[in-house]
Amino acid sequence: MADIVDIAVGAGSFTTLVTAVQAANLVDALKSPGPFTVFAPNDEAFAKLPPGTIQTLVQNIPQLARILTFHVVAGKYMKADLEKLGSLPSLEGSPIPFHFEDGFEVKNATVLAADIEADNGVIHVIDTVILMG
Repeated sequence: MADIVDIAVGAGSFTTLVTAVQAANLVDALKSPGPFTVFAPNDEAFAKLPPGTIQTLVQNIPQLARILTFHVVAGKYMKADLEKLGSLPSLEGSPIPFHFEDGFEVKNATVLAADIEADNGVIHVIDTVILMG
């Protein structure tokens, strides 16, 4: 089995996320043993951001790193685990809420694919980039 980064690279639908993780120098962290739970915005999620947002973030690495670490939780949490919890603290420090009334949602994002297992955790694919606050 591959690690979180290798799965994202191999999937082909996370090119913006992979580029952002590289720019923020988070590749080694996400290749470490973890385990981690990653709420991974696909390329369509990044495309929803206002024009110029990604370019601005790549020029502001601390802010980019904060946003990216808000998408990661320490520990491996499958969908069934998250249903029992309600929220978890992100690596950024802010809580990430989960909702299950109308499908599986993470803050304001819908989970498109859940429980993609990796050597060092699990990935849940989301349709929107989530932000703190």
